[in-house]
Amino acid sequence: MNRDYRFVDANNATLALLGYTRDELFKRHLPDILAKHELPRLQHVLPAIMAGTPNQDEWTHVRSDGSELVVEVSVHKLDNGQFFCILHDLTERKKNEQLIKDSEARYKLLFTANPVPMWVYDINTLAFIAVNNAAIKQYGYTNEEFIGMKISAIRPKEDLPRLQENIKKVASQTDQYSQTGVWQHVKKDGSLIWVDITGHTLTFEGCESEIILAQDVTARIEAEQQLQIGAKVFEFSHEGLIVTDANTLILSVNRAYTAMTGYSAKELIGNTPTLAKSKVQGERFYKSMWASINRKHYWQGEIWNQRKDGEIYPVWLSITAVIDSADKISNYMASFTDITQSKKAEETIHNLAFYDALTGLSNRQLLRERLKQLVSRDPEHRHQGAILHIDLDNFNSLNDTKGYEVGNQLLIEVAKRIRSCTYPNDTVARLGSDEFIVMLDLLNMEQEQATREVEKIAERIHNAIKQPFDLGGSEYHGTSCIGINLFRNDKTSIEEILRKADAAMFQAKKSGRNKIHFFDAQMQAALEQRVMLESMLHNAIPDQFVLHYQMQVDNTGKIFGAEALIRWQHPEQGLISPAVFIPLAEETGLILPIGRWVLETACKQLKAWESHLKTKHLLLAVNVSAKQFHQPDFVEQVLEVLDYTGANPNRLKLELTESLLVENVDTVIEKMTLLKAKGVNFSLDDFGTGFSSLSYLKRLPIDQLKIDQSFVRDILSDPNDASIVRTIITLGKSLGLSVIAEGVETEEQRKFLITNGCHNYQGYLFSRPVPVSEFEHLVLQQSETKPTRKSRVFLEHL
Repeated sequence: MNRDYRFVDANNATLALLGYTRDELFKRHLPDILAKHELPRLQHVLPAIMAGTPNQDEWTHVRSDGSELVVEVSVHKLDNGQFFCILHDLTERKKNEQLIKDSEARYKLLFTANPVPMWVYDINTLAFIAVNNAAIKQYGYTNEEFIGMKISAIRPKEDLPRLQENIKKVASQTDQYSQTGVWQHVKKDGSLIWVDITGHTLTFEGCESEIILAQDVTARIEAEQQLQIGAKVFEFSHEGLIVTDANTLILSVNRAYTAMTGYSAKELIGNTPTLAKSKVQGERFYKSMWASINRKHYWQGEIWNQRKDGEIYPVWLSITAVIDSADKISNYMASFTDITQSKKAEETIHNLAFYDALTGLSNRQLLRERLKQLVSRDPEHRHQGAILHIDLDNFNSLNDTKGYEVGNQLLIEVAKRIRSCTYPNDTVARLGSDEFIVMLDLLNMEQEQATREVEKIAERIHNAIKQPFDLGGSEYHGTSCIGINLFRNDKTSIEEILRKADAAMFQAKKSGRNKIHFFDAQMQAALEQRVMLESMLHNAIPDQFVLHYQMQVDNTGKIFGAEALIRWQHPEQGLISPAVFIPLAEETGLILPIGRWVLETACKQLKAWESHLKTKHLLLAVNVSAKQFHQPDFVEQVLEVLDYTGANPNRLKLELTESLLVENVDTVIEKMTLLKAKGVNFSLDDFGTGFSSLSYLKRLPIDQLKIDQSFVRDILSDPNDASIVRTIITLGKSLGLSVIAEGVETEEQRKFLITNGCHNYQGYLFSRPVPVSEFEHLVLQQSETKPTRKSRVFLEHL
């Protein structure tokens, strides 16, 4: 009910009680449904209600058919100025009261069989004199037990002072006295119930007595309490909340929604939510949204709304349809969360992760994403592409003689000139230092035409870089070497495409400065070495592999876990770097049996550590490749290994890369959730280097973000890397995730991380990856030495 005493919402029970339809009731004001004799009393009561004083009283109402009924009404004023009313039909209670007043002689007939619990007690002794069957059933005592009890036995101890005061009041009355009220009673089994009491004094069997009707209203009281709590939650929720009718007309809004939109409650109520709608999403979007709501009775997603001042902002919207007893939609409830800050953080991370801070060009990660898109096109329509790997000649000499500021100025100018030599759809990236990449999409060009086009663009870049540069008033003449690799969208991997361009660039360097070189057959011979490596890799599984363990420590230096890292010990060629064979394993599919072996070996080690007091606490992180994770039976494989080895899943942490989130996100979340339910932990590895969306990230059941070592390496000298690290730490805290930094090699890096709130580390500052025996030795040695922030005695043994 609003300030004008017009009804704005009502539940089905109210409509049934008064006999009105929803539309009929909403057209009426409070005086319209009260009996005429109540109107003078209403004028006396309204000022107190308007002032916020809760009111509970009996009022005679008029039904839609003209009949009258007495209703107990509880009125509460809400913070938004509206009134919340609870109606209780007193028809039955009034009938019972009248029965008692009619004749004490009819007591025997009415008392025993009355469905309302009743009893009579002696006002002076408080002892029960008589109870009816309904009371026996309600309280659980036998008739004999009741007669031997006092009424204080069915009251909670904390309620006894109120009982004593009430008895004094009853006993002091000289005339017949009636009382009503809601009390809490105790049943025989100790459970509490709420009862609506109606009492009348009388002389019963020669005693001054009171007869009590005690209707159980526990369900009603609890419902009222829940409604009051719900009203408070609605009003003070930090999320914007609205309730509409079935026609989407707004019935109620909370403070958060008015603050979010800039509209007052008065402006919103009676309007539809489209008042705050922007034009970012088209009609097609909203048709799809409402189709989902009508089908599932629920929808959630991201939309863009418009504030009263015209500002357009993003919100996370959840809409639920309320279904009535007739299985029809009676209302809609919607919650709005302003995600402006999350969007800004997401944009910041995206820009920092995908663009070079110095030149504004794409960085290595974005280059790889776009190259992946190009090579993923339909192989039946073969597209020609080219990679130009550009390296400046004698750039280090310029840095050494003129300083980094001048060097950076040159890089900015070179970036502009390269960009001016290419087409808008071409990708220009800076890999780092003085290395640039240009990716050309040559569409359906034949080999000869493509070669001519690429050569023309390379010469254009070549000549542009040869033109003099004005660097702070000094003229600088520079040259460059360009390596070119032409490719098609066939089975060629991204790594191989870039590797050939890199090889061509080094060949140009070897030929002297200021050269352009296409990848040729001689370089192909070097790549054939890769084929031999693949053959060796097939024979290596699993006998030539071993796991090394790199410790993970907290800010006190305590070892709390390790990352399991695979090593290939070849019998003839010695130790082969994972950087060489892991990409090859990914390309060939050998990563699947290798990944299974790593998981089994790591879980066996976890089980072995469980039996020792000083190692049973260790967490073990295991890397999982995207190809391995996307196997349909990946969850079953992990659970099978855990069951087979007996390892504790709570000590296992699977490290996933951001590349997993590029596709099939819902499937990824489902698999993670299944494993998470079994106790397996998750860490998002190399965080900040991939394409994480915050809308996905907050849905992932991860425990930890891992800052990539590429950001940690230059954290003290590169403001861009420092900014990325701070952002990741802040993001982790906001999502309730732990954060660990890898590649920590200096004390200064560790101090920077501590200062900015990162308290878990991994890197050469603490230990290189070492065989299990050496790792266990470090753990056992540390357990005998109290760790501190500065003590790292275990480093002496590396």
